[in-house]
Amino acid sequence: MSIVPPMVLTREEMSFDFGGARFDVERDRELLVWIFDQFLYGEVTGIQVGHWLYRAPTLDAANFLARQAVEELQHVDRFLEIFGILSATPGPAHPAVRFLSTGMMSDDWNEHVCLEMALGEGYVLTVLYGLIDTLEHGQIRSILQRATRQEERHVAFGESETIKALQEKPRDRRRLLGLSLWSLVAIGLLARAVERRASDEHPVLRQFPDFLRHVNRTTELRLERLGILNAPFSEIGLLSKSGMMSFAAVGHLANRLWPRRRPRLTATYLQDARMRSGTNQRGRAGHAPHAADGTGDEMRDLTDVVDLE
Repeated sequence: MSIVPPMVLTREEMSFDFGGARFDVERDRELLVWIFDQFLYGEVTGIQVGHWLYRAPTLDAANFLARQAVEELQHVDRFLEIFGILSATPGPAHPAVRFLSTGMMSDDWNEHVCLEMALGEGYVLTVLYGLIDTLEHGQIRSILQRATRQEERHVAFGESETIKALQEKPRDRRRLLGLSLWSLVAIGLLARAVERRASDEHPVLRQFPDFLRHVNRTTELRLERLGILNAPFSEIGLLSKSGMMSFAAVGHLANRLWPRRRPRLTATYLQDARMRSGTNQRGRAGHAPHAADGTGDEMRDLTDVVDLE
């Protein structure tokens, strides 16, 4: 199993300082249930990983996606535990969440790893950090912390795959930047929906305008480090942004209606870098040696996928 590099942003860079403000589980039960409704929908979209597993460009990517699918669907059960703690029944997700999680899905690998994983799960991770820092309920925080460790791997994978994709296809930068701007529009709509559910006096929610600016800043920084953004958003004119967003929307729609699919892994696996590496490591008897760090142990890989907690 290949090692995924660390995220391009640290937890400290992604965390927002709420100044000690806290949610109260009793006072804010209705609001918290609505927030977890959004998370639950995102975890159920783990079924979409199956689509990308079918389209995985490499064996390493397929290995990672298989593990991710299990993790996302395990998160469904974890969030149902939170609904049980809150004595609540799950409800529907906001249209902005459905747009970010499903509406932006196309048949293009570069869009997937950049928009859905690096940026989309990056947004999720930023909110998870915020909830961990503002919720004092020990059991809920523990569930969120376990989910966070896995989401960090998902974001890091999306980032590393995006960097690889742009090295191979640098002309995709403009399209991915335009789609990133669309995702920020959806984030703004979702933030306003949160604000409408609480009074201006709420200690956490009254800081949401600043939190939204923080999300924009961290997104800008992530795009810079991925090599997609060359100048701050503030230096990009309205006409340029509109042009990029229009261009990206047309390209996104075209990829959904007329996908340009690369050959499947079943047709290309013999040329895969992991296959060549495995061949080099095998002895004459055809048995792979056990690496000192355990990476040669296929059974350990399988155990990692099945027993994630």
